Amino acid sequence: MLYWIAEQLGFPGVLNLIRYISFRAGAATATALLIGLIIGPKFIGWLRVRQGKGQPIRTDGPESHLAKRGTPTMGGLMILTSLTSTMLLWMDFSNRYLWACLFITVGFGLIGFLDDYDKVTKRSHKGVSAKVRLLAEFVVAGIGCGIITWGVGTELYIPFYNGPVIDLGPFYVVFAAFVVVAFGNAVNLTDGLDGLATMPVIIASLAFLLISYLVGHAIYSAYLGIPFVQGAGHLTILCSAMVGAGLAFLWFNAPPAAVFMGDTGSLALGGALGAIAVCTQHEIVLGIIGGLFVVEAMSVIIQVFFYKRTGKRVFKMAPIHHHFEQMGWSEPTVVIRFWIISFVLALAGLSTLKLR
Repeated sequence: MLYWIAEQLGFPGVLNLIRYISFRAGAATATALLIGLIIGPKFIGWLRVRQGKGQPIRTDGPESHLAKRGTPTMGGLMILTSLTSTMLLWMDFSNRYLWACLFITVGFGLIGFLDDYDKVTKRSHKGVSAKVRLLAEFVVAGIGCGIITWGVGTELYIPFYNGPVIDLGPFYVVFAAFVVVAFGNAVNLTDGLDGLATMPVIIASLAFLLISYLVGHAIYSAYLGIPFVQGAGHLTILCSAMVGAGLAFLWFNAPPAAVFMGDTGSLALGGALGAIAVCTQHEIVLGIIGGLFVVEAMSVIIQVFFYKRTGKRVFKMAPIHHHFEQMGWSEPTVVIRFWIISFVLALAGLSTLKLR
């Protein structure tokens, strides 16, 4: 809104600052952080009153988690509120990539909200069925990625190689939707310990903040040999808002957590990262930067596959963060070490920008 107002006025005086993406990116981080910190306490209080018993705790999980019973969930609503409010304040309304990413983010958040709501209001605590949820996710991701594809094309790029590898044609939308859905669920599976998913999402957002800026800059993208996507630079506003909203949520989610983000937040944030990767044509690099989420998801797939085939478990418990808890690692130890791994993976992913 502020960008549109300044644009209509011709960016006079101090409003000329709004013209610059770097200024709006910094302002977006500060705005999302401030909104999140302000609404947090009252929001958590409201969730606690509305939910009563809070998020159901797995009876087959680590015994230490039983102490978390009663902690309210759906904290992702806090993230979505601060994120969308910030975007509407600072984004360029004419940018299709931002609207597509917001559509996916809010859409995934709504799907997660319905799942969380079902878990806390019904005795079964099962939530929405997996098939229905996946179908809804693919519909949302397919529409969003279809909008994105009009601008970015259908070529697939891979790390360490200069130029596109193959043109996927119409199949690109299917591939892009799969990336968004897969990453949304990967972040969802990672969200099992206090602060475990939030900081890696912030780290990945910071990495894609830089990637988005470079991809949207003709000179830098040509120099680095990465795809140039006109208008992708505005995605730095979304990445910055995700950082601010994530930091605000982490303030309340730090151990011991006062609130859980639930599927509402994890699906939304994972879907947003997937959508940003599609916009910047760095889908494969997302697998490196978000490698922690990939490993978490793969640990579940491997565990289920081998258990159904052999009746034996590869890990003591899945997702893999519970495996390390069963090995005797304390929850803060697992969380902080996984944060470090996320940071290293983000640096590895960013190195692919130059190594081509």
